Amino acid sequence: MSSILSGASNFRDLRGDLKSHPALRSGTLYRSDHLGALDANDAQQIQALGIRRVLDFRGSIERESAACAVPGVEVHSLAIEPTIVQVIKEMISQGHHLSEEDVVAHMQDTYRGFVRGNSHRFAEFFGHLLESNEPTVFHCTAGKDRTGFAAALILHALGVPKDEVMRDYLLTNERLRPFSLEGWTLPGHVVQVIWRVQPEFLEAAYQAIDADFGSIEGYLREGVELGPAERERLRELYLTRA
Repeated sequence: MSSILSGASNFRDLRGDLKSHPALRSGTLYRSDHLGALDANDAQQIQALGIRRVLDFRGSIERESAACAVPGVEVHSLAIEPTIVQVIKEMISQGHHLSEEDVVAHMQDTYRGFVRGNSHRFAEFFGHLLESNEPTVFHCTAGKDRTGFAAALILHALGVPKDEVMRDYLLTNERLRPFSLEGWTLPGHVVQVIWRVQPEFLEAAYQAIDADFGSIEGYLREGVELGPAERERLRELYLTRA
């Protein structure tokens, strides 16, 4: 099913078509690309879903250039930067000639950085989710990297198998609107890598988690501060009960 929003093609219910048990509640958690290109109809549809809480992983420049276009929502900034685009642009401006393999390696470094430099942001993210299960959308710019890692953490915390977590992650490649190279200041082969997701990106985060915390369970417990009580609270809020 395609996005219901013309201005945010990667907007979707995190419940999606996950086939595993336990079952996530539909209509509570949504993941998306940024909400700054929505038209009035899009905004009305978000409001009709009951969404009043927005968790935004974008940095300050990203937020200023595309402010949330939904009235009446509470936006919480959980800024994670620099973005991969900022890093790559800086490297190219310094005269570096990057191959496709170089860009993939930098993407993997970005994901390791989520674990090793930004766990406090994801802990804050879970802090908001633990307050209530009011309908919430979380997003970054394209809804694929920072958002993709956050979605993976939620699904793991709720007991979704790793293969389904990866399937949700890769769904971005089907949902994110095809792009034109017009207007980009980066080489085409660079854009082709950073505008999509690859299993190797998320696997780089898993490798950092295993190296630093022993397992995803260790990371959830120690890295993002989800102890037994918090895990049970998440299950109560976001899982259906048979």
